Amino acid sequence: MSYISELNPSQSEAVQHITGPSMVIAGAGSGKTRVLTYRIAYMMEHGVDPFEVMALTFTNKAAREMKERIGSIVGESESKNITMGTFHSVFSRILRYNSNRLGYPSNFTIYDTQDARSLLKAIIKEQNLDDKVYKPAAVMGRISSAKNSLVSPESYAANSEILLEDQQARRPETARLYKLYADRCFKAGAMDFDDLLYQTNVLLRDHPDVLAHYQHKFKYILVDEYQDTNYAQYLIVKKLAAVFENICVVGDDAQSIYSFRGANIQNILNFRRDYPDYKLYKLEQNYRSTKNIVEAANSVIRRNQDQIEKKVWTDNVDGKKINVIRAMTDNEEGKVIVNKIYDLSQNEGLDFSDFAILYRTNKQSRSFEESLRKLNIPYKIFGGLSFYQRKEIKDLLAYFRLATNPKDEEALKRIINYPKRGIGKTTIDNIIIGANQHGTSIWDIVSDPTHYNVPLPAGAWNKIGQFVTMMKSFQAELGKLNAYDMAQTIARSSGILKELYSEKDKGVEEVERYQNIEQLLSGIKEFTVSQAESGNHYLPDFLMDVALLTDADQATDDKNYVTLMTIHSSKGLEYPHVYLVGMEENLFPSQMVLNTRSELEEERRLFYVAVTRAKTTCTLSYATSRFIFGQLTSSEPSRFITEVDEQYLQFESVARPGGRSLNSSGFDRNFSGGLNRPMSNLKPLAPSDASASNSSKPSNGGSSNLDLKVGYNVEHDRFGKGKVTGIEGTGNDKKATIFFPKNGSKTVLLRFANLKIIED
Repeated sequence: MSYISELNPSQSEAVQHITGPSMVIAGAGSGKTRVLTYRIAYMMEHGVDPFEVMALTFTNKAAREMKERIGSIVGESESKNITMGTFHSVFSRILRYNSNRLGYPSNFTIYDTQDARSLLKAIIKEQNLDDKVYKPAAVMGRISSAKNSLVSPESYAANSEILLEDQQARRPETARLYKLYADRCFKAGAMDFDDLLYQTNVLLRDHPDVLAHYQHKFKYILVDEYQDTNYAQYLIVKKLAAVFENICVVGDDAQSIYSFRGANIQNILNFRRDYPDYKLYKLEQNYRSTKNIVEAANSVIRRNQDQIEKKVWTDNVDGKKINVIRAMTDNEEGKVIVNKIYDLSQNEGLDFSDFAILYRTNKQSRSFEESLRKLNIPYKIFGGLSFYQRKEIKDLLAYFRLATNPKDEEALKRIINYPKRGIGKTTIDNIIIGANQHGTSIWDIVSDPTHYNVPLPAGAWNKIGQFVTMMKSFQAELGKLNAYDMAQTIARSSGILKELYSEKDKGVEEVERYQNIEQLLSGIKEFTVSQAESGNHYLPDFLMDVALLTDADQATDDKNYVTLMTIHSSKGLEYPHVYLVGMEENLFPSQMVLNTRSELEEERRLFYVAVTRAKTTCTLSYATSRFIFGQLTSSEPSRFITEVDEQYLQFESVARPGGRSLNSSGFDRNFSGGLNRPMSNLKPLAPSDASASNSSKPSNGGSSNLDLKVGYNVEHDRFGKGKVTGIEGTGNDKKATIFFPKNGSKTVLLRFANLKIIED
């Protein structure tokens, strides 16, 4: 057990306590993955059967890496017997094994977001509802929230409070759409991502023998990122751990950032209530970041009220202070940050993979992409269109899915006329109508037309018959050929390879589509080889593996490019140099989530996550103006900048043409290198004021913003005229709540607000 000597005292205690409930609060960069890995290895070395261990991780990639590390300690033959993966991957396998209990085929399809929305969009159209009111994304969000709260379609329709909310949102038919959507998924033998958790709860609730089986099978349960679990996940874990209570949860309440997905921070905060005799371990030593980064993050997150008290610290070097850069526009922000990346990579011989640009929303990537392209710096955006969402990939995967599950409605609609075989939209619509009238699947209609007697021309039925014959031939080979051989057969026999190959001479995009198919087949070959020993090397196994990929699974390779992603996508990752951009009020924190203290606290946790991704340097940047819907709009620095203790910040000048520079504290002067100004002087200027000299003279000729009182009339550069309705705080933290007739109530930090007091 030499590996125990690698641990610090807190880690060692958490690893060696293997019975009973325990909670490990792991600060950012504190080595929680090592603790989880060594804890499982320690358990196995002390007689725990690996078949009795279930470990739920954040990504499938993390699970594979952990298994490899455990295998290096206890042997691969033992480690491969651990049930380990994400909630969705682990419970999808349980659902497949018990699918007959729920009335689903064992090879049920897993609908991704695009598939689910496509089905819902079709249902909305069939019901003659206005898709501008019943937007598929909004309705799907409502359905998703219901499933994560374990609210069935029937319970949804019987809940007066829920129905009232839908009426107020002008979508009173949502309950009916939920029921229709659930019925169509069931009829198609398909589950969406939310169903993988919802149906697991149904399985364990309605079948006590199944629950008892898994309670006794999984005597030891470990859950990573427990702060990000939703109600459905929480309940599954609680039920499974009820007999032995050998449950260990690992997480950090300061990194709970997924409430929009249904994550409930109360799950980790209330662990003590669920298990009164639990043991608490705190991992507070950060091994990732410099002292300045760690202390800066601490100084912000300590402002949150809902948290488990801890003090993250590090023995690492002090490092550089967090750089704060002020740009005049979002385009300038892109140029400044990218130039910094280029200079640092050249001067210090760094790889581009050492750099990450993080932002609050995907739309912010544009200016950085443009600047990266101009300097020929390779980059990759995560959270955008993934490889498996590209049309040609979705088309071939749809063939795989239909061969695996003939009732898959979305797959059949996608490929019945691709490549083109003369089956038109009217024909497909009539088949769908027939299926709905008979309460059966589209496949039942097309594979047995004489029984259902759907009126179509003989020529159409002949073409459909050829398609059905081809698909049945694929289905017959499914259990005989491995995933790669089956995929090759389908790609060639379906005509997709021929179709794309014939288009190769048309242009770059056509060549890329063909190459993407080649890449997919290569990936299936790799999967087949890697899974040959386990026996899970058939096409249905590959489809499940692909369906359960997370963004983080695809975002952690080691190619040499600058990474661009949202802060939410960066969870669990780390980079030597992090640029946190768009640090502006109403952008980050987002204006959309500032209605309650709990929402603001989640935004603050998001900032904490972003800063703690950095190992060596962290840079914050903001623009004083930004184009929004084509209009140049003035911006104010984010309150989170002001919440960082000044001792951990430095404000850098931005060089401008003519040898002039504008430093981050609002001064316009001859360039003289980096400036380090106290935060109290940080004041944004409108673009037209870029050349203004430093002056303490208030804009209204006398009164300072800090002298505002309730009842004063003021004017704001962005929100217009308004009246002060509330004052809170003192000194540099003084804030005012102002009602603007055109924009509603806004809370502004007075030292940044640049308000003009209007005389009565």
